[in-house]
Formats: sequence, C-alpha cells, structure tokens
Amino acid sequence: MVLFLLLSGICWSIVYIELIYVGFKNETYGMPFIALALNFSWEVLYCYLGFTYTPENIQNYITLIWLILDTAVVLTYLIYGKKYFPKHTSKKYFVPWTILIFFMSFVLQYYFVVEFKDLGKLYSAFLQNLVMSILFIHMLITRIDTKGQNLTIAINKWIGTLSPTILYGIIVGNKLILALGIFCSVFDILYIYFLSTTRKLHNQS
Repeated sequence: MVLFLLLSGICWSIVYIELIYVGFKNETYGMPFIALALNFSWEVLYCYLGFTYTPENIQNYITLIWLILDTAVVLTYLIYGKKYFPKHTSKKYFVPWTILIFFMSFVLQYYFVVEFKDLGKLYSAFLQNLVMSILFIHMLITRIDTKGQNLTIAINKWIGTLSPTILYGIIVGNKLILALGIFCSVFDILYIYFLSTTRKLHNQS
C-alpha cells in the first residue's frame, strides 16, 4: 500500500513542480481553474483533518507537500489568469468569480466528508481527478497554444492517478473508485495523445 501511495505522491509532486516551472516561464497557468480550486481545497481540508486525527499517516505528509506546491500553482492562476478570462466579459468579474469557485470547492469538499465520512476523501479525490482530466482536454482545445502544458505534466498526472486506482479500485475492491479511475485513465491517455499531436503540429508550423 505504501509503495502505491509513494508513487502517486512522487508523480503528483512532479506535476506540481512542472506546472510551477512552465507557469512562471510562459506567464500562464497550466491547471484548469475549477479543477485547481477543487484540488487546492481538498489538500487544505485533508491536511487539517489528517494531522488532527491521524498524524501518523504517511499520506498526511504527502498531502502537505502537495499543498505547499499547489499554493504556487494557485499563484500562477492569480497572476496570469485574468488574461484568459472571456473577452466578452468584464475583467472586473475575475476576482468575484475566483472567490465564488474557491468557496464552492471548499463547501463541496466539506460535505463529501459529512456525507461519506472516511470514504469522502477518496470519492472526492477521484471525482475531481476525472473533472481535471476532462478539463485538461477542454483547455487544450480552447487555448490558441500549449503554453503551460507538456507531456511531463500529462504523463505524471496519469500515473499519479493510476497508482491509487490500482490500490483502492482493484486491491481494496472499491467499484466506484475503479470506475472513476478507469475513466480518468481514458481521458488522461486521450489528453496525452492530443497534446503530443498538437505539439508536433506546432513544431512543424
């Protein structure tokens, strides 16, 4: 079990580090905002709950590392996100929209705990991962370039989700997690393919 968690922790840490690097380098943000808000709120909530009730759990330290790194990813959105705000919408709505999405994310994460108890952590993690996988493809399609996106991020995101899918979906036997994890892999692999193809086309032009 520990090996699967460590593999996931390492892969997701690589994702965050790469998002920070290419985000500041290309003056953009690389994780879709709604997925980022859900992800960040998950890390804040479960860092607090983890260190409060099960401080000996290794996952707490992995989550803390993710939270520290993800804070920098959030910073890239706050600095560069406004230029991606819809052109037909006033930029003055960027801050209220950002606050609303973060508020929604924290509320949803909280009620996953209330309704599903210990399983809420896993269900919300895999559900937001599926949302993220789909939104990465949407971001690739809607942006005019691939700034903030690369195969290092895409592949490590896939492996970082596949590892706990095997652990909780196959070894532990949770069917909902298995279904969510399978669809995450489907969309992650599609994203890897689309991103690879798009970058090749950009390099040729």
